[in-house]
Amino acid sequence: MIPSISRAMPRMRTITPVAAAAAALLTLSSLSLASSHREAPFITTSPKVDGTDFYMFRSYESGRDGYVTLIANYQPLQDAYGGPNYFAMDPNALYEIHVDNNGDAKEDLTFQFRFSNKLAAAGNGITLPIGGKNVAIPLVQAGQIVNPGDGTINVTESYSVTVVRGDRRSGTPAVVTNATGGSATFAKPIDNIGVKTLPNYADYAARHVYTVAIPGCAMPAKVFAGQRQDGFAVNLGTIFDLVNAPVSVITDPALINAAPNTIGNKNVTSLAVEVHKSCLVAGDNVIGGWTTASLRQARLLNPNPPSGHQTSEKPGGAWVQVSRLGMPLVNEVVIGLKDKDKFNASAPKGDGQFIDYVTHPTLPALLEIALAIPGTAPTNFPRNDLVTTFLTGIAGVNQPANVVASEMLRLNTAIDPVPFAMQNRLGIVGNILAGGSDNAGYPNGRRPKDDVVDISLVAVMGGLCVANGSTNALGFGADCNPGKVPLGATSFKLHDAVDQAVVPLLAGFPYLNTPLPGSR
Repeated sequence: MIPSISRAMPRMRTITPVAAAAAALLTLSSLSLASSHREAPFITTSPKVDGTDFYMFRSYESGRDGYVTLIANYQPLQDAYGGPNYFAMDPNALYEIHVDNNGDAKEDLTFQFRFSNKLAAAGNGITLPIGGKNVAIPLVQAGQIVNPGDGTINVTESYSVTVVRGDRRSGTPAVVTNATGGSATFAKPIDNIGVKTLPNYADYAARHVYTVAIPGCAMPAKVFAGQRQDGFAVNLGTIFDLVNAPVSVITDPALINAAPNTIGNKNVTSLAVEVHKSCLVAGDNVIGGWTTASLRQARLLNPNPPSGHQTSEKPGGAWVQVSRLGMPLVNEVVIGLKDKDKFNASAPKGDGQFIDYVTHPTLPALLEIALAIPGTAPTNFPRNDLVTTFLTGIAGVNQPANVVASEMLRLNTAIDPVPFAMQNRLGIVGNILAGGSDNAGYPNGRRPKDDVVDISLVAVMGGLCVANGSTNALGFGADCNPGKVPLGATSFKLHDAVDQAVVPLLAGFPYLNTPLPGSR
């Protein structure tokens, strides 16, 4: 079992002049507010394919600094006691993590996950002798589970991983295999039902972390798919209730942990890969990443489902993308309600259709209304500063040499990782404020500790433009007219009263904590 690691809060200091490229990273975060839960009308009907968070960062586990970790979370707001079927992945869905390594807004590498759920005893399930008859049990377990493959497991989840080079549908696929034995099938741990069924879940789950061989990559990789404690912290109910918090609280840096994390008691399902950076780049140290989920275009529902662990659904047709996530919560609080399903079905190369949501974002005005402080939203329209940093990355930091403007999480793989204890919870924004040397955090990729809510609140209400000042220190010129960002220095103090840095995490892959049990 990997122990949880300690937390360290950076000390805030007076802002000093900084290089334009580094400080401009403030802006990239201004288009997001939290992780992505139930963000579009259609996806609320299909929670098994709802992407909630995407992380991409240089691995900071000791001895793994040459690797990049990519984690895609699905199935939001899981209650640990949510049985008896819990949260199996959809065998009729296609889950993908995409990497663009040349800046053209098209995927160059795609990791595809497909799942299979099988009932024990060749589809008949575990039975018990009842009155002279063998009768199938109603639960996913028939007793205590200690090891993968125990005979008490009634439903076995497994998955395959395929790497596709080039276009996700017409490119060249190759099967990822277990470095031990060469199998192309991997077991997924059963969800954390409770301590009586699974007395040592951390040890049990750790035996589902696989060292794998990726065709075309000389370095071994790792893969894990399974339930985790949600690694994100947010004052979720308060935010969506028109920011139902006193301004005096959310502008006091001493109260960054005044409210409980409303999703601290929830689990998610993580698909995680750790790949050597040399296998991801292609002549440029910057990579872009995003995650999607797709369903078949059509389905037939059988009014008389057969026995066995099968759905009553018969899918068919082409894959249709129904979920997309790069930067956190773009679809939730940036894209207008009428276009949310459209965004989930879109690809980065077509992001020009959403440009108005970037140049004229509504979130600052909504915050102004919600907080009842008129005249505080920035008015430097069009927000060309947001276009530059949000859609292209920051020159000299995480912008590809030849970039097509598009929304995705971008990571400079040449920037060294920072040990957890030294990480600034405010990422590069906090690094600027504290005068430190942590350039490995959000929005240069995203680590589990990065407090993207607080980073975003600082930027969305004009923190970047205030830092730019009359000297144009950040290089945005008229795009950041100080007279059009009236909130002033207060913007640097905004937070949601929940501290991301106190979320329990693991010291190494898959980084997100052991899921909460259904009973203790």
